[in-house]
Amino acid sequence: MLEAGLGFAVKTAKGEFIGRDAVLKKKEAGLSRRLVQFRLKDPQPLLFHNEAILRDGKIVGPITSGNYGHHLGGAIGLGYVPCQGESEADVLASSYEIEIAGERFPAEASLKPMYDPKAERTRM
Repeated sequence: MLEAGLGFAVKTAKGEFIGRDAVLKKKEAGLSRRLVQFRLKDPQPLLFHNEAILRDGKIVGPITSGNYGHHLGGAIGLGYVPCQGESEADVLASSYEIEIAGERFPAEASLKPMYDPKAERTRM
């Protein structure tokens, strides 16, 4: 949950709940990986799942889900990126590529939804 950037949805100070101790332990220890959204800079290739994520030229994990983002005009995917002891800025400052069928494609990375990073579409 913290790795996916959903820590705002859990209020650990509001009393006991199943998993509270695990959340507190994870907060104290720090995150070992982060869920990152990727958008390919080339609009032609498609992402499905299990495509390799390369961070600064090194494979760090797979795309866990992908599809075409019509609003964004290209393929988008989600995947976990190792980040032990790194800030969000460090994670985003890296250079990312996604390998599809042996070919590498440059990708833009984001820790927030690319289609609505300020959550303006959900506000009425």
